[in-house]
Amino acid sequence: MAEQIDRPALKAEMKEMLRSAQVSPKGFVGLYLLLMLALSMVDRLASSGNPVTYGTPLGSFVSILTSLLGVVLQAGFILYCMDIRRGIRSGYLTLFDGFSFAGRVIGLAILETLFIFLWALLFVVPGIVAAYRYRFAYLNLCENPELGCMDALDLSKKQTVGYKGQLFMLDLSYLGWALLASFPLSLWFSRTSFRSAFSMITGGAYIAPSLASTLVMNLLFSLWAVAVELFYLPAYQCSELGYYEIAKRTSGFYPTAGSERQESDDEASGLL
Repeated sequence: MAEQIDRPALKAEMKEMLRSAQVSPKGFVGLYLLLMLALSMVDRLASSGNPVTYGTPLGSFVSILTSLLGVVLQAGFILYCMDIRRGIRSGYLTLFDGFSFAGRVIGLAILETLFIFLWALLFVVPGIVAAYRYRFAYLNLCENPELGCMDALDLSKKQTVGYKGQLFMLDLSYLGWALLASFPLSLWFSRTSFRSAFSMITGGAYIAPSLASTLVMNLLFSLWAVAVELFYLPAYQCSELGYYEIAKRTSGFYPTAGSERQESDDEASGLL
């Protein structure tokens, strides 16, 4: 049975854990975010007007590849945060541990995106509910890399019963940080879109920013986002792991090898 989580107390506990981490959370997250930024810039360069790759199979391939690499790096970040909660020393190379089970990470990313998309086709709200239903899938897989993708999703479905609303409130508590991180870039894109739309309505000439200037602005604003995320992302991920630990305990479903597995026909019929 789900229990009411004391969110402020849990967040305070996570901050204390981060302060005692043997490897600097800011240093580790800085490395993670800078690698993610590099992947993002490669993707933008390949899909934002580069005459060599724009609108070509190569551009699409680069975009897909960078997205998949980002998902695998995210698994490494989760593993680092799990080690912090366990009091285990976790070095910078932990960020790349997700590559040891990259196939399952990528398969899970594809399946989760597909299921959320299918629910979102019904309406926005079912899609949001589905996103919270599968919220712990990556955590299950990172805790047990031998777990099947469908098993990870099915476990998350059971673990999040009674916790979706609390996870939503956790996200709301960090909304201000997320808005602060994305504000400059959002303002830049909004300004550019407004000027383009205004020119179309009035019939005036609109000179689009050059590819170089767009990439430079993206880089500057993304560096701002990285600087902001350094202050909240480790605590946010560790707090989510705290919810995950409580959900496992109260639901009785753990991602241990050979347990809580469902037959393939049950997975196919009951997951969605």
